[in-house]
Amino acid sequence: MIAPVRIAMWSGPRNLSTAMMRSFGARSDVSCWDEPFYAAYLALTGLDHPLRAEILARHERDPHRVAHALAHEQSARAILYQKHMTHHMIEGVPRDWMAHVRNAFLIRHPARVLASYANKMEDVSLDAIGFPQQAELFDRVANELGQAPIVIDGDDILSDPLRALTALCRGLEIPFDQAMLTWAPGPRPEDGAWAPHWYDTVWRSTGFAEPAGALPAIPSEFRPILECALPLYESLAIHKL
Repeated sequence: MIAPVRIAMWSGPRNLSTAMMRSFGARSDVSCWDEPFYAAYLALTGLDHPLRAEILARHERDPHRVAHALAHEQSARAILYQKHMTHHMIEGVPRDWMAHVRNAFLIRHPARVLASYANKMEDVSLDAIGFPQQAELFDRVANELGQAPIVIDGDDILSDPLRALTALCRGLEIPFDQAMLTWAPGPRPEDGAWAPHWYDTVWRSTGFAEPAGALPAIPSEFRPILECALPLYESLAIHKL
């Protein structure tokens, strides 16, 4: 067992995050941790998400135990990739462990996020799609580093995966691996208990999807959320690779 390079990738839901986990998981030198704080988030909030009982039964609920493992757990592989959801970082979830990992921020235009999220969940809100929390975490890391941390846009990955992932690996100070461009379809051992509800598209995939195309039309009921999320997205987008 070794002390791995720990990468924390921060995004909201419906943000190419699982495809990114697949990309890193295709490398022979990477182990992946899928949404470490999801069970703690459900336990602390009492929210009734799909597969709630299975998530609470299978995953660690104590956020302090999770945080300690994220910063200190050893691994048989050189890199530990942590897929994090920004909206899980509520009061009661520690943040001090973030100083021990390499933080990066995966962003996506909020119109795309809203269109995708509304297909999976009935309760749609600004907090649920994670934009305020992502901005807060970005500012925290930037203040600690004295400079902007790594930001990568999902649309740029879809447009040119080779270029985008090469730049991302350079920023993370790890070598790029061609294996990141494709993966085997189906479930993976690291997939969380929530995967049957959320990962159907990724389970059918063998690589990144085609470029995203035009922004989707957003129903009037979600436009106030879009108006609030857009400046938060743009504040991070100016720093993207």
